[in-house]
Amino acid sequence: METLASAMRRENRRFKAPSSSSASAGSSVASGRVPLVMAFLSCLAWLYVAGRLWQDAQTRAILSGLLEKNSGNLPKVLSVEDKLRTLGCKEIGRKIVEAEMDLTKAKSEGYLWGNRTAAVDPEKKQQLLAVIGVYTGFGSRLKRNVFRGSWMPRDDALKKLEEKGVVIRFVIGRSANRGDSLDHHIDDENQRTKDFLILESHEEAAEELPSKAKFFFSTAVETWDAEFYVKVEDNINLDLAGLIEMLEGRRGSQGLYMGCMKSGVVVSDEGQQWYEPEWWKFGDSKTYFRHASGSLFILSKNLARYININSASLQSYAHDDISVGSWMMGVNATYVDDDRLCCSSSRQGRCSTN
Repeated sequence: METLASAMRRENRRFKAPSSSSASAGSSVASGRVPLVMAFLSCLAWLYVAGRLWQDAQTRAILSGLLEKNSGNLPKVLSVEDKLRTLGCKEIGRKIVEAEMDLTKAKSEGYLWGNRTAAVDPEKKQQLLAVIGVYTGFGSRLKRNVFRGSWMPRDDALKKLEEKGVVIRFVIGRSANRGDSLDHHIDDENQRTKDFLILESHEEAAEELPSKAKFFFSTAVETWDAEFYVKVEDNINLDLAGLIEMLEGRRGSQGLYMGCMKSGVVVSDEGQQWYEPEWWKFGDSKTYFRHASGSLFILSKNLARYININSASLQSYAHDDISVGSWMMGVNATYVDDDRLCCSSSRQGRCSTN
């Protein structure tokens, strides 16, 4: 007969068997969720780390930009050489300011009455009386030969005239094609005759004639120290002795603008001879102001120096005599209208006679 104890043990085994199977199933489900949780936590950690790295990169970029902006404001350590260079620049700046003040003062005085003169050879005993510039061109060789055989001395006679205080030169610029045969012919001729003043910065052309006066007077003033500077065209027969006598009587004069004074109608029709592109500036009457004829006119030294100093700002017109006349209107020039300087058909082109 089965005892009570054995029966109870059998019942316990029957009830415990299903409980063990349920526990096993629950444990299997729990073990499947763990990897998911771990993966989720890993993603969160990865996102956190990536976010911190991005923030750090942004912070570094901002700091780098601020450092670059502020680097220019940092105090620079100057060497002795840098300090000396800085002091030298300050000294140069001070001299520039002083020069600008002198220039302003000189402009207010018109560059006319100062004591500064062109560089003078210390061995030169006296100032020249006159520099006479005879305008010429590339195709005027025959005219030059006629001049040299008439009123203009040549060779030794030309040198002796210079010793007496009068310099005569043919005035010409350079070809538009620098160094071509035209320039070579002039250079060769000058080598033989030594009687040219070549304007290196001027282009010898008909349309550039108005600006030739600027280059002539500027170059002449810088080359020779003379009482007077004379412009002569190559189509007149000059009474050289009469001209010298006239100028000798006016030594020491300041602000002289001498010539055969005239006026005339401004040609406003394009295509006509003597056309003036700036005709509208001369008013409704279309008449030129009083000026010396372009065949021959004379400027005293201070007026020639005025042209030299202000050449960059002086307005040129269609004709060189009009241009020079306009420049003289702006300064305190003394106009001298001398009939002996008029070259007309009645004089057969002979000027400066007694």
